[in-house]
Amino acid sequence: MEPVSLQVLKGGIAVWEKILVFILEEHRGKFVGVLLGLIASILFITYGFWRTIFIIACIIMGYIIGKKLDEDKKFSDWFKYNRFKDE
Repeated sequence: MEPVSLQVLKGGIAVWEKILVFILEEHRGKFVGVLLGLIASILFITYGFWRTIFIIACIIMGYIIGKKLDEDKKFSDWFKYNRFKDE
């Protein structure tokens, strides 16, 4: 039989897992918003305004490139003139 402290630890993890699943299912937008706000505030405090804006711009560009690649578009097609138009 497992020690009592290990049983309590496993029970505590199960409770936190249920809470996290509930939050992600019922309040996903709020959770993501709070998480992004927390990350942005840490970046602003640590690196300053302009460096944080640069980091956010790089993240957005990476997201756009990754999204295009996920959509099975050729990477060379992305650099053509009409890359900003929806097809």
